[in-house]
Amino acid sequence: MSASDSALPEELWRRILEIGIESSNFNYKDLCCLSITCTLLNRLSSDDSLWSSLFSADFPQYQPPSSSCSVSSKWLYKIRYEKVREQKLLAHRRAVLRIQSEINEHSRRIGEMELRSKEEKGKMKNTVAELLNLRKIRQAKVAQNVWQPEIVRGKQKQMVEQCNVPIDNRIHAIEMELKLCKQQIQGLEKALGVEKKRMQTAKEKLASVEYHPLREFNSTVSPIDEHDMRRKKFKNFIK
Repeated sequence: MSASDSALPEELWRRILEIGIESSNFNYKDLCCLSITCTLLNRLSSDDSLWSSLFSADFPQYQPPSSSCSVSSKWLYKIRYEKVREQKLLAHRRAVLRIQSEINEHSRRIGEMELRSKEEKGKMKNTVAELLNLRKIRQAKVAQNVWQPEIVRGKQKQMVEQCNVPIDNRIHAIEMELKLCKQQIQGLEKALGVEKKRMQTAKEKLASVEYHPLREFNSTVSPIDEHDMRRKKFKNFIK
């Protein structure tokens, strides 16, 4: 049963709408929906005083329309809504760009750390190879004091003669260098893990922002125009 067919008088329906707006139980969507239910509510929901109250409630930081203004409060509400919506859209875009910039920076840092880690691992590989070779030379030097076949002794002597630095000192230096490489790699791997977590957090934040864009302000048309597209009857309501 429509409002026009009910036993409630027009003034009571008007008061219901006023109370709904005053108590914040009614918003612009409710008025738009009510306007297409019947002729009576279409007329009542277009009342200038209702939209003036709604304007003051939704945009308290702006001066409400005066009663002497030639433009309807409903139209002023629509204009203000579109401006606020556009501001929120711009703020949303800035937030998205800021997070995307953070992700790019994390990606750059990760790339640098991975390159440094790769270089340190290559350096450690060469250091290990040199350490193993020096240990072989030291073993060959010790083995010279023990009887060996002449062919084996000759190879060991040649290996020892090719090393122009004290074996033990060089081995100690290489072991320290290897230890430093391991520490560098561990530090880089730890920092890399932290940076990857930060980038993942930023990606999740970006996905959340993009998945819930503006909620109440995510339409490319105004609330009144949106209902006009859904119901042709509503085009008379925005006049």
